[in-house]
Amino acid sequence: MGRRALPAGEGLYLPGTNGVHMLFMRFPIDCVFLGAPQSDGTRQVVAVHERLAPWRGVVWWVRGARGAVEVGAGSAAAAGLRRGDYVYLEERAPE
Repeated sequence: MGRRALPAGEGLYLPGTNGVHMLFMRFPIDCVFLGAPQSDGTRQVVAVHERLAPWRGVVWWVRGARGAVEVGAGSAAAAGLRRGDYVYLEERAPE
């Protein structure tokens, strides 16, 4: 919130989240909802909501979600992410 854009290749992980809202956002995003971590550290994609509109987009509740990753609009499709895929999150220190 408060930013004018999300830099390409960057995202925000929201642990413990199963819903999001777009209030105070200035740009559209994709939101990838993830399940609990597996023994190898991967997480299953339980839902992908693309191009959530600023101020209007809301995802109330995603069954099975244990977190969400917000990325720039179009990023989920560009990466080919779909429900049922598995992802691995790597923490990156802020620059």
